[in-house]
Amino acid sequence: AGQIESKVSSTVGSIKVQQIPMSKPRAFKAVLVGDGDDAALSSLAKPSTLAVFVVQTIENESPPEEAGACVRFFKRKTHPDTLLADKVQFAVLGLGDSNLLLDRQHTSAKDCNQAAQLLDGRLGAVGGTRFVARGEADERTGLTEVEPWIDALVGKLKEQ
Repeated sequence: AGQIESKVSSTVGSIKVQQIPMSKPRAFKAVLVGDGDDAALSSLAKPSTLAVFVVQTIENESPPEEAGACVRFFKRKTHPDTLLADKVQFAVLGLGDSNLLLDRQHTSAKDCNQAAQLLDGRLGAVGGTRFVARGEADERTGLTEVEPWIDALVGKLKEQ
């Protein structure tokens, strides 16, 4: 997340970057939906809001504890299809480790990024607009997929 923030800030200086831990559901709900106790965060919810999610998949196709609250929030089936409509654009980067998949002969980044795949799908299902294609990186290959994904994100930001 820090690498993304640094590159976005240095390349596209006019963009305000606000890091919100995925473990704080009230905070990201306030920013993304404009509904929350924190008026300062709620005021950030605008159609131009771009939410960038970096989520790791650990054992059993689950996110780590820190990201669990965010993933569970968006997994709720009670959310309307319009929760993020006309409010949020999103980008998702998945970080996984196919070395943990010992029961398979052939693995790739796609096989070890289920938490990112789930989150990306749910963000779209509740009305969010995908800003760039989901990125999926694999620890086994040295996370080489991260830098090109960040470059694509920054390139799209420059076009705006």
